[in-house]
Amino acid sequence: MNKLFKYLFIVSGASFFVTLILILYGKGETAGPFLILSLLLLALGMRSTKKWKGFSFTVLIFAAVSLSLYFPQSLVQIGNFQYKKLIVPLLQIIMFGMGTAMSFNDFYGVIKMPKGVLIGLVCQFSIMPILGFGLASLFNFPPEIAAGVVLIGSSPSGLASNVMAYLAKANVALSVTLTAVATIIAPFMTPLLMKYLAGSFVPIDFYAMMISIFKMVILPVVLGLVFNYFFQGKAKWLDKAMPIVSMSAIALIIMIITAAGRDSLLSIGLLLVVIAIIHNLMGYLLGYWSCRLLKMKEQDCRTIALEVGMQNGGLASGIALEMGKVSTVGLAPAVFGPWMNISGSSLATWWRDKGTIEKTTK
Repeated sequence: MNKLFKYLFIVSGASFFVTLILILYGKGETAGPFLILSLLLLALGMRSTKKWKGFSFTVLIFAAVSLSLYFPQSLVQIGNFQYKKLIVPLLQIIMFGMGTAMSFNDFYGVIKMPKGVLIGLVCQFSIMPILGFGLASLFNFPPEIAAGVVLIGSSPSGLASNVMAYLAKANVALSVTLTAVATIIAPFMTPLLMKYLAGSFVPIDFYAMMISIFKMVILPVVLGLVFNYFFQGKAKWLDKAMPIVSMSAIALIIMIITAAGRDSLLSIGLLLVVIAIIHNLMGYLLGYWSCRLLKMKEQDCRTIALEVGMQNGGLASGIALEMGKVSTVGLAPAVFGPWMNISGSSLATWWRDKGTIEKTTK
């Protein structure tokens, strides 16, 4: 075991032990600093090991969420400025970074792999939205919370699915093409799905949502694509900085939403976590086996499973803000995001170790 990880893990464990003692003695409200310290040290320790490095960001997110739950006022507003106003600019930065990581060649995959792209898009915009609507209705969530569950299911996939496809030895080219195309058609598909599935929970303005997604996603992605086209390889500092900037922006968005919706999250938080886990895992399962039944290659099945199960939580958070309901509709995306990173990296690692033996349904 790496020495740095060992020492950090020991201190992290001691801090977590203090957290448990305080909770057991009915002083949970004072346990926040120890819990946050424990998670921060654990995340730093994980960064020093090759095996656990991929999970460090997720642990850091849990530290950020803990900070938001214990000290919400510090993340709601400062003076007259409300932090939730930062969500859309932060999302636009993330989407610009996504654009710089893509190229116009990514869209040629529609021609090269039409079957995979078509099946992937159908699965993407059918399985998760319907699952979200079914779970929200089954568990009888408050209307705005239920709309948030549908919203995360109706969002396109993000760049995280491309990374997981690479780790899983799946079809990375198909993954990148699906993410690119799903993002481009999201301004139409997401409002349409929300109108017909979430419309029974909260009023949905189709055109207003379409314009919001265009502003938050399409414009920055196109700018990123153009930037990459003209400056590819000429701005290496940006290539190195954007992943860090994007991860920091995601963490800050989750912190702001968690702080804004703290009271709602504490009242139904555990159930919402359970729903997020079921929603995500069923997405992987149905995405994978739908492709197996259609006799697709094993690598393509893995790719589409990851694309279906992993959603763009940042976009969903931005839409919730534009709806004026970030503290309620935005909670499901905030919960789904950290879990998605854990499950996605775990599934990708399992598939990688399993190998890539071709399997088709006879």
